[in-house]
Amino acid sequence: MKLQSAIFADVATATTFWDEYGPVWVFVVAGVAGILLGLVGSWMVTRYSRRMAAHQANQLVEVARREAAVEAHELRQKVEEEMQEKRSEMTREFDRREIEADLKLREIRAHEESLALLDHQLEQKQERLSRENAAAKQARDVLRETSKNLRKRLEGMSQMDAEEIKKILREEVEMECQDELRLLRRETLDRSEHDLEMQARRILIATMQRMASKPNADITATIVQLPNDEMKGRIIGREGRNIKAFEAVTGVTLLIDETPQMVLISSFDPVRREIARIALDSLVKDGRIHPASIEESVNRAAEEVNINVQQAGESAVEYLGVTGLHPEIIKLLGKLKYRFSYTQNVLDHSIEVGFLASMIASEVGLDPNIAKRAGLLHDIGKAVDGEYEGSHATIGAEFVKRHDETPIVVNAIAAHHEEVKPETVYAGLVILADTISAIRPGARAEAMTNYIQRLGRLEKLALSIDGVQQAYAIQAGREIRVLVSPQHVSDDQARELARELRRKIESELQYPSTIKVTVIRESRFTETAT
Repeated sequence: MKLQSAIFADVATATTFWDEYGPVWVFVVAGVAGILLGLVGSWMVTRYSRRMAAHQANQLVEVARREAAVEAHELRQKVEEEMQEKRSEMTREFDRREIEADLKLREIRAHEESLALLDHQLEQKQERLSRENAAAKQARDVLRETSKNLRKRLEGMSQMDAEEIKKILREEVEMECQDELRLLRRETLDRSEHDLEMQARRILIATMQRMASKPNADITATIVQLPNDEMKGRIIGREGRNIKAFEAVTGVTLLIDETPQMVLISSFDPVRREIARIALDSLVKDGRIHPASIEESVNRAAEEVNINVQQAGESAVEYLGVTGLHPEIIKLLGKLKYRFSYTQNVLDHSIEVGFLASMIASEVGLDPNIAKRAGLLHDIGKAVDGEYEGSHATIGAEFVKRHDETPIVVNAIAAHHEEVKPETVYAGLVILADTISAIRPGARAEAMTNYIQRLGRLEKLALSIDGVQQAYAIQAGREIRVLVSPQHVSDDQARELARELRRKIESELQYPSTIKVTVIRESRFTETAT
């Protein structure tokens, strides 16, 4: 109870105290609490501000660090680029100086080599000068000895006149130089002949490769076939009046024999023979044969042949591309269509010669048009009528000369059989082309009698030379082999004999191609051991 009384007393005391002093302490406490709260709030604000400042400072430091890193990286790259550029410049400079040093080294080596070469040449010159000095000394000694000998000989020849001395000296010089001159002549001739032969062979092969013509074995058409033998009587006519009229109008000869269904026309003029053949064919087909129809048929045939002649001449000129020919020359050229030489048609031969001459002229650097013109007209004299005198070459040259052809063409025509001296190289081209066209395989045929006579003349000409034992013409007369006596003919004389025989063949024989001359000198020595 005391306790409760004491508690109640304390409570009452406290209540009294609170009533008296409570509001003041509340203000005090509230003030103290406010101060504490202000302190705490300011501390917290200050702490937060510090934290925020520290955070911003950290951010600023991080940004500054990053910017510094970027700037450092850029600076490092820039420095590296500058270092790379400096390194490149130094490398280029080093290479340049190395190249310059290499060039300088090469120049030094070149100078050293040139100096070495000059030293070598100097040594060679010194050696040569030494040899020349020795040779000059030796020659001087020989000259002195020769002078002494000559002086002695002159003293011995003091009693001889000048002519005798000249003769003796000439004989001695000839004897001393004869072997050397013969050897020099042989080498020069062999070399020149070989060079000319190789050049000619090259040109001819190139020409023949560019042109290949078919063999021409046509013959003159002089035979007229008849449908039956009764036609022969109609051609002859009553008392031979038809055949006489035909021969009188045409100028040919009709040969009518026992050969069945055939009539032979004979005439030396191929144009007349062609006119007669055409006229007789026309009469045989028509069946009406009497003097009036014969004359009419011959006139038609003559007109047809004239047209054919003109066309043949114009075709040949157009085919070769030759311009500016006189109409009379073209007409006469067309007549060669009916002429044959050893079964070779003369017009085809002339065209071929024109082509060959043109090709050869092109190969040797001459005017092919002039060569072609001369080759085409070279045999035109064969178509000229018989009232003119002279060879066909001369006649043809005079004919074209009257029709304003150039002197080069005129001379080439006149000289193509070497009857006239060739004045230009075009004449030689025509001669060569004419020979090639004549000797090609199948171009011409030759009678057996003429062939045997030509071989005999060739062998006889070879046997006419001193020292020849035997001679044989072989290869259809294109080669002559000669056996000489080894006791009378030496090797050098055999060589001269071959040239002499070649010159005789060229000057005394007529032949369509080339003839090879082979001289054989053989010595045999036989002994018998017993």
